[in-house]
Order: sequence, then structure tokens, then C-alpha cells
Amino acid sequence: MTETATTGAQQSFQLKGATVPMTALELHYFDTDAFENNLREKIRQAPGFFRDIPLIISLEKYQGADTDLDFFQIIGICRRHSIQVVGVRGGNEDQNRLARNASLALLPSASNRERPAPVADDITVTTEPSEPAPAVSPTPANGPVAARIITQPVRSGQQVYAPEGDLVVLASVQPGAEVLAAGNIHVYGPLRGRALAGVHGLESARIFCQSLEAELVSIAGHYKISEDLQGQGWKSPVQIQLREDLLVVTPLDRV
Repeated sequence: MTETATTGAQQSFQLKGATVPMTALELHYFDTDAFENNLREKIRQAPGFFRDIPLIISLEKYQGADTDLDFFQIIGICRRHSIQVVGVRGGNEDQNRLARNASLALLPSASNRERPAPVADDITVTTEPSEPAPAVSPTPANGPVAARIITQPVRSGQQVYAPEGDLVVLASVQPGAEVLAAGNIHVYGPLRGRALAGVHGLESARIFCQSLEAELVSIAGHYKISEDLQGQGWKSPVQIQLREDLLVVTPLDRV
């Protein structure tokens, strides 16, 4: 071992806080066959949306018996479909013990966090390297969070993320591209890729676009794919918002 290593003059790593948006699977009960069939159907609706994503198992609304919870089975089923279970949220003492035995991380219930809370409700998809995005304007301490403004088209394979405020795209979002924001998303051109607003659980977030042609839209973890959207303001200026756990699409001229 070198002298540098023994004296600790140079650390091999640093620990830093990070907020990473993820998907939460809200489990109501667990049956192996039903779970895999339901998961397969969700993936069929939007295969690219689920590929290689980290997943949190949310137990706040779990109604089954604790003895039915088999995290090893859940992990195995998800891995067969290229989904990685990384932790459990909102479990009781017995459920958390089972999760620890399966080497899963334990997260506090969403109700125990301050609002707005960084709830694991949405997705970061691995993408190809993208062009550098414009810098975000500095935000005064305790002041409003500045919107992130993108002036160029977001191309296929690119991902643009506004982790604290709104995201404004002054051009198009092309097929295969993804835009995410903690707040609202504004697209002043055709929205043809994926748009995920309120990724930390902000249910009042909205999506605005000049032409709805999206592969997928999501607000606070509630999503619709293109097949669900084509009868609702397709290729028209719309806003999308969450009402009673349902995504509602409204033409902008009716707002």
C-alpha cells in the first residue's frame, strides 16, 4: 500500500447529496402471476419508458398480508423485464425487515417528508451524450427558482432536466427525446418525445405545448402514452394537468 493511501492524503471518493427522479410502484397486494402479468402489460404500453429504470416499491397503500410479500420474487420478476428494484418506501417494521433481508434500501414514507418532497415518482432514462445545455440563471437565496430555458430543439436520444423549477423549450422536442422538470413544462413547438412534469411529486404541475404529438406525458407519476392522447387535442395547442389522479388535456383556446 502506498504512503499516500495509508496517510489518507488523497481520498478515493467523495460523497455528495443528489436528487434522482425514479419510478414508484405502488403495491396494493402481491401475487406472483398477477404481478408479472400487470407489469408485462404496462411495459407493452410504453417499452422504452421502463427499460433499465430504477424502481421503488411503495407500500403506503399495501393491503395484503405481510407474509405474502416476497421481495426476492419481486426483484426477480422485475429484473427479467430489465427493471432494477432499488428500495422500499413506507413499510412497517416487519415489511422493512423483509426488505433488508433482500438487500433493498429503506426510504421514509412520502407523508413524512416536507412538501414539496423529492418523491420517487418519475424516471431518469439513460440517453446518448447530448450537446451542452444553456446555463441556468443563478437564483437568489430564498427567492423564486429560475426556469431553465432551452433555445434549440431537443433531439432524439437527448434528455433535458430542470431539477428545481420550470422547463421552457423554445423549439421542438423530437421523437426519442425526453424533457423533465420539477415544475411545469412549456414547449413552444411540437412535443413529439416524452415530457414529465412534477417529477418530485408536484401534482399542480402542468405541461403546455403548441402541438401535442407526444410519445408519453406524465405529471407526478401519472402518465398517458400516445395512443391515449390521440383523441384529445392531438396536433393542437393544449395544456395537460392532473385532476383527481387523472391527466386531463384541454385546448389552450379554452383555458
